[in-house]
Amino acid sequence: MISRRTFVSTLLASCLAIIAWFNFAPAADALGGKLPPLNEAAPEFTLPTNTGEGKVSLSDYRGKWVVLYFYPKDFTSGCTLEARRFQQDLPKYLAKGAQILGVSADSVDSHAEFCDSEGLKFPLLADTDGKISKTYGSWLGFFSMRHTFIIDPQGIIREEFTGVNPSVHSREVLARLSELQAA
Repeated sequence: MISRRTFVSTLLASCLAIIAWFNFAPAADALGGKLPPLNEAAPEFTLPTNTGEGKVSLSDYRGKWVVLYFYPKDFTSGCTLEARRFQQDLPKYLAKGAQILGVSADSVDSHAEFCDSEGLKFPLLADTDGKISKTYGSWLGFFSMRHTFIIDPQGIIREEFTGVNPSVHSREVLARLSELQAA
């Protein structure tokens, strides 16, 4: 018999796949709302996390590149694949002076379990009320959309990704980060 958690996760993943397949997101607006403008300051935030001191602020990473990725739900197939790919490429990001931060509406406890089960060594942030996801145009009612932002060491958004394919996304972000750093 299938568990309720597995059923809900599968249903959510299926809905997200259909949404991504249709790719409803135009350039300036995402399905989750208005995206913050490129080449302007990234909206500041402080969110609880499962690592370190218990809270992370964007300003903590001033002077470093930040890959800020929003995802729908811990333990779903697409989100697990995306997180595994970021973890697999983590040494490459660290070599480029970049910090990966994942954000979803899941709780700190869920993030801790997810990190433990997948061996994730980067912070996952709990945006349980969706306030920060809304600010970044990544909120869809009760979960975060799959969006990623590259933020430079001065806190400026240099790239945004919508319509993300979890299986190749980390490589795409890493390639774009390299281009931005070389410019």
